[in-house]
Order: sequence, then C-alpha cells, then structure tokens
Amino acid sequence: MITSAQIRAGRGLLKWTQGTLAARASLSIVTLNMIESDQVAPRNRTLDAIRSALEGEGVRFIGDETEGFGVMLRAQPGQAARAAASL
Repeated sequence: MITSAQIRAGRGLLKWTQGTLAARASLSIVTLNMIESDQVAPRNRTLDAIRSALEGEGVRFIGDETEGFGVMLRAQPGQAARAAASL
C-alpha cells in the first residue's frame, strides 16, 4: 500500500502536476486531490493505477511502518549516458 505523502513525493520527483498524474492513472484531478489530502480512502485499484503510473516513470516506493515510508527515483536506461554527453 502506498501513502498519500508518497504519491505527492513521487509526483514531485517527476515534476508532474496533479493533472499529469491524474491523466496517466485515468483518474479525475478532484479524485487525486482528495487522495493526496487524505480526504478519502481510495480503492485498491485506484492506488494500483497511481502506483503503476509513477513506477512506469522510475519512481520506487520504499519503506515500511517500522522504518517509515519514502520514494526514490531510479535512473532510466540510458539516462546516465545522456547526462554525461550533455556535459
């Protein structure tokens, strides 16, 4: 299960607006806003759609209740080579 804070953090790592994530996860912006602000308890399939959209772009959800939750961004294939070439 992912948390609302992880969703917001994942979006931040990708520099995505709520509109971008909502479109990629086939949700309304209002629904995503309510999930991110803990106003609703989302269905599992809704969280799966959000998770899939973010993970598809390299976001990795990490942690657990004991250690705490977080996110990290994996390098996409070829990203290091493109970054080095631009220097």
